[in-house]
Order: sequence, then C-alpha cells, then structure tokens
Amino acid sequence: MAATVTIVGNAYVYPREGSNSFGSISEAGLGAWTDVTGSTRVYFWPQKTGSISVSIKARSVDNTNTLRLSLDGSASAAHDVVLPKSSNFQTYTVGTYTISSSRYHYLEIRAVTKNSIYLPDVQALVISGSAAEGLKYNKSSFRGAPSTHLSYKTEGIEGGITWFYTEIYVKQGEDPLYSYYMTNGFGDGYFGIQVNSPTERRVLFSIWSNYDTQKPEEIPEDYKVKLVKKGSDVISGEFGNEGSGAQSYFKYMWKTDTVYRCLVKAEASGSDNTIFSGYFHMPESGWKLIARWNKPKTGALLLTGLYSFVENFSSNGNDYFKAHFGNQWAYGKDGWVQLTKAGFTTTASEEKHQRYDYGAGAEGVWMYMYSGGFKQTNNVKAGDIIQRSGGPSPDVDLKKLDAL
Repeated sequence: MAATVTIVGNAYVYPREGSNSFGSISEAGLGAWTDVTGSTRVYFWPQKTGSISVSIKARSVDNTNTLRLSLDGSASAAHDVVLPKSSNFQTYTVGTYTISSSRYHYLEIRAVTKNSIYLPDVQALVISGSAAEGLKYNKSSFRGAPSTHLSYKTEGIEGGITWFYTEIYVKQGEDPLYSYYMTNGFGDGYFGIQVNSPTERRVLFSIWSNYDTQKPEEIPEDYKVKLVKKGSDVISGEFGNEGSGAQSYFKYMWKTDTVYRCLVKAEASGSDNTIFSGYFHMPESGWKLIARWNKPKTGALLLTGLYSFVENFSSNGNDYFKAHFGNQWAYGKDGWVQLTKAGFTTTASEEKHQRYDYGAGAEGVWMYMYSGGFKQTNNVKAGDIIQRSGGPSPDVDLKKLDAL
C-alpha cells in the first residue's frame, strides 16, 4: 500500500525557509521557489529494509523543469524526474531506492534545470514497495518538534510546597531558534529560558489567570494577575492564545554549556490569593528577581504539579532541541526534599502528531529530554519513569531572595 507523505507535515527547506528564494512551505506544499541552490528534504521512517518506489505530486506552471531526488543527499542514490509544463498537480514516477536501515531517512529535492522564474511546486511524495510497509511519517500539519515533559514525583511532601528549585544546562548545538526550555513549571504558571532570535534570548516567568479565555483583555478585574514587583530591566505585560494571564521576561543572552539555577516561590496572601515569585541565578552576578505576581481566585493554593518541558514554539521541527534538567528540590513543612523521579509525556501521538524523534533519560544528577531533528527515535513512552541520582541541597539564602 502506498503512503502519501505530504510536504507540509514532513518537509523542510534548506539552507533556510522564509521570505527568500529557497522556497516556503504551507498547507499547499512547497512553493515560491526560485533559487536552484535551495533544496527541500522530505523525512520518513521506514520500519523495514528493502526497496521503495517513489513518485512525486508536483506541477511546473511556467515551463518544463527537471528535479533530482536523492536518498539522504547521496549522489549515488539519486533519480531525475522531468515535469512538463502544467498548471495542475500531477503524479510523476521518480524511481526506486534501497533502504538499508530502519531509521529516519530523507529524500532531498533539488532543481536540475531552471527554465522559468518559479521552480516547480510540490505537494507530496508517494512511497510504496517492500520497505514502505508500516512506514512512519507525520500525517498532521504540525511542523514544530513535539513537546516533551517531565512531571516530578512529590508524594510525601507535607505542609504544601513553597519553593521549587531546578538547575539547567544546554549543550552547544542543542539551542536552536525558538526553543523554550521550561525549568520550573507548576499548576499556575511556568519559568524557563528561551531562544527568541539570533540576537535575543530570554528568561521567562508567566502566571495564568483563572479566568478561562484566550484574550487577556477579556479578563475581569477581580481575576487579573497583578504585578507586585519586578527586577531591573524586566519587561512585564499580558499574554493570550494559550490561556491568558501575566508574563514577565528578562532579555539575557544565556550561554550553552553553562549551568543556570532557577527558583520559584508561592506564598499565600489572604484566603484566596497567592503571590508567585521567580528568581534566576547568573554565574556572573548572582540571583535576580524576575517578577513577583499576585494571583487571585487561588484559594491560597501553593505550588502543585511540578514539571519541566522542552518546547519548539515555531515550525522548525527539523532542528534538534535538548536540555538537561537537574538537582530538583521542593521545600515543604520539613524543609528541602529532593525530587529524583519524574514521569515522561509528549505531545507526539499516533492520533494527533506522528513524530517519533523524541526521548528522555538520566545521567547522574541530570535528567534530559530531546525532540526534533529526525536524529533519535523515541527511547521512552508516555508514563515511563525517569530517575536521576541524588545531588546536593540548594545553597540558597531564601531570606535574601525574599528581600529582592
């Protein structure tokens, strides 16, 4: 049975996608391609070795053009296909390829000729043959890498959790654009580090309102999360589209291969409010208050549902996202308690987002998660427990942080 591997869910433009001549990808497929130096890679994961037969669903609107499709970019495993002038998408036979290993592969589409301003538009590849049986590929139109989460086990901590401490480091090359490495998540908000552009990185601290809306301007006054205090150079405001609430961020060019320390606090304020504080430790200058927020309608609840995640908040799911989270501790009635176990989950699923390049594990005091890049396939499944070894308790003067 042939598999139709769509461009929108499985292909990425190289050397980069966007408002440039290398082409762009939309629900309609690959288009706006004018530069022959650009290429598009279509990713898929055969479950068997053997041969595949490939056809391409494409059109060359202005003139006849020739494309070359190579397996994993190899010149020795390439076939050319001639696309006659046509305003309609049609399916053309490309050729047969040998799959020698069960892992993610790609077919790279390049232009051999350029007989028109615009190079061909491509909607999909059709793959059949012995190695196509059970072929795995993304049937959705989600182009970002799947998110992964670690939910920490906090059973047995009495008196409510008031502080949540985590450390993080990201290796060089594992910090692509549009990364969010969220360190200190809880039921009312989250805290972590982001890569927002080639020249901007942030430390982000957000708190959700308990009013159910995607538009912050709709939040009634008595449900609004209000700023108590923020650190120097911290920007504060509102957010929407993923629930709504208040956010604060500090522009900071955090570095790879450097350990950063993160801390959040919850303190009851009256019978129905909670004040949440977020702190970030910079090796060069020490602890910094990001912000302190007063959230109403909480029932004075403290920190619950502690977790971390790795998220790609754009469409560059061909990049590889990975972070190490370590030395997690929670502060309860009896002081610091170490969190060494976490349950793994992911947004990838056979029903909604068919990506398999994700995973998690532990290395000493560190837990790690990764996703994207079509490099590693999943070594864990939802519900698996990740366990790290023990580490030192936080060396933090909490009273000094309260005074910031």
